[in-house]
Amino acid sequence: MTAVPARFASVDALRGLTVAAMLLVNTPGDWSHVYAPLLHAEWHGVTPTDLVFPFFLFIVGVSVALGVVPRMEAGVPPAVLRRAVLWRAAKIIALGLALHLLAFLLLDRPSFRPWGVLQRIGLCFAIVGVVALYVTPRMQWGLIVALLLGYWVLMAPWGYAPYTNLAARIDTVLFAPWLYQWNAALGRGQDPEGLLSTLPAIATTLLGVRAGAWLRAGDLRAVLGGGAASLLLGLLWGQAMPLNKALWTSSYALFTAGCAMLALAAAHVLVDRRGWPAIGRRFGINAIAAYVGAAVMTYLVLAAGWMAPIYGIGFAGWMAPRFGPYLPSLAFAVAFVALWWCVVWGMDRRRWYLKV
Repeated sequence: MTAVPARFASVDALRGLTVAAMLLVNTPGDWSHVYAPLLHAEWHGVTPTDLVFPFFLFIVGVSVALGVVPRMEAGVPPAVLRRAVLWRAAKIIALGLALHLLAFLLLDRPSFRPWGVLQRIGLCFAIVGVVALYVTPRMQWGLIVALLLGYWVLMAPWGYAPYTNLAARIDTVLFAPWLYQWNAALGRGQDPEGLLSTLPAIATTLLGVRAGAWLRAGDLRAVLGGGAASLLLGLLWGQAMPLNKALWTSSYALFTAGCAMLALAAAHVLVDRRGWPAIGRRFGINAIAAYVGAAVMTYLVLAAGWMAPIYGIGFAGWMAPRFGPYLPSLAFAVAFVALWWCVVWGMDRRRWYLKV
């Protein structure tokens, strides 16, 4: 009988807060009136919204260190764990493709988009899960360095402008016009979850694995030091390779992983050591259910033509004359998150957990 890996409430809480933030920034009442911190940077730079996705990928890596690696150390054959990791990754990717197919069919989008958030999560989980099973910690650090430096070497000659950078050129050749952004006049596209930019995203996830190993060993000092060092190196590197979420630049990968590492350390101290409530835990233990369910609900409401009336009658109609157009847009997003908190709260009460 194998040992059950220890579960850190802080990790569930941080994952859940990240999912709640995803819903918040993805569902404003009016995209024309969104407070700046709740929008992605137009190109270079980082806003709070630009931290959300790398935080989630980082936590995927932490979960690999806390869930997959201990099972191997307890005697489960690596081949068995590898199959489980790859099967789970395939299901996550399939869910992402199904969501995009649903959006394509219901919302009359001009083309189907194969890349996306869940697809990137699935790819990173598959690769990092296998690496964690077969590659030593020292070699994992080497792989992180190789991915970040290699991506810099590849990207630098082409620059970091929209549509003309190497990542955009590769995605255009392989997947045009099935991309997040497509400029018909230029004949080029750009996708923030495209092929080449997955390389530094894998590094983000591997940094989560290393931080998870420190957390499991109780080495809080390493988590804090690693977070501070990663954040500082990312800022310094940003002088040569700009911080850019759409390109997932190496500087951005380091900077955001540093922020996530410091957030993990804070959550661990407050929740695991001091006993603070694990706010966000219910979102965290049903993360995929919340993300996929919220997306499906949004697509169905939009397709039915109900979104505008709900927003107009319930929020903008009476709030905008008193408070302006930005507050009702935010209030709608907060209400949407609250609705899904009620859903995951009910699921937790009934011990319903969607395991993908």
